[in-house]
Amino acid sequence: MTTTAAQRLLIIGAGGFGREVLGWALDMPAAQRGWEVSGFLDDNPAALASRPAPIAVIGAPLDYPVSANDRLVCAIGDPRTKLSLCRALKARGGQFITLIHPTAVVGPACEIGEGCILCPGAVITTNVTLGRFVAVNVCATVGHDAVVGEGCTLSGHADVTGFARLGEGVFLGSHASVLPGATVGNYAVVGAGSVVLRKVKAGVSVMGVPARQIAGFGGLPQAGEPDK
Repeated sequence: MTTTAAQRLLIIGAGGFGREVLGWALDMPAAQRGWEVSGFLDDNPAALASRPAPIAVIGAPLDYPVSANDRLVCAIGDPRTKLSLCRALKARGGQFITLIHPTAVVGPACEIGEGCILCPGAVITTNVTLGRFVAVNVCATVGHDAVVGEGCTLSGHADVTGFARLGEGVFLGSHASVLPGATVGNYAVVGAGSVVLRKVKAGVSVMGVPARQIAGFGGLPQAGEPDK
C-alpha cells in the first residue's frame, strides 16, 4: 500500500509578519489544512535567534529545493521583494496556498488569487477581485467592486472602498483609506493614516489627509517596524 507524503507548509519570511502568519496558519482547523507547518524560508538563518518559534528557518527562499509536497505562503510586506520571490519560486514549480483565517469574512462573487493572505478580522465584501499574493492584514477591508492588483500589501485597518482600484505592488500603511472610485498606481505607497481622494500616480509615496507627495517620505517601514 502506497502512502502519500504529507504536504509541508513553508512560510517565506521569518520577520514580524512571518511570525504572525505562523500563528494564523496554526489557527486553521486541522481538517481544513491539508498541510503541516514545517519551517520558514529566510535569507537570515538567525532571524529567530531572539524570538524563538515552534518552527525553524530551514533555508533561504531562492536556495531551497522546492519539492512537489511543499506548499508556500509569502509573509513579506514589501511588495517588490514579495513579488520577486514569489515569481521566482513559481517559475521553479513552487505551489502557493491561499491562507484565509477563520475569522476573515469573504462575501459573494469575490475572486481571490493564489497565494493571498487574509488575516484575522479582514473583510472582503462582494464582487471584489484580489490578484495573486495580496496580503490583507488584521481588520483591513476591501469594499464592493474594488480591484486589488497582484502583490499588494494592505496593512492593519486599511480601507479600500467601493470601486477603488489598486495597481500592482501597492503598499497601504495602517489605517490608510482609498475612497470610492479612487485609483492608486503600480508600486505606489500610501502612508499610515492617509486618505486617497482621487488618484495616486505610479511609483510615488504619499502621506496625509488628503494624501500628497511629501519630500523625504520614503513610505515603506524599515525592518522591525509594525507595517513590515
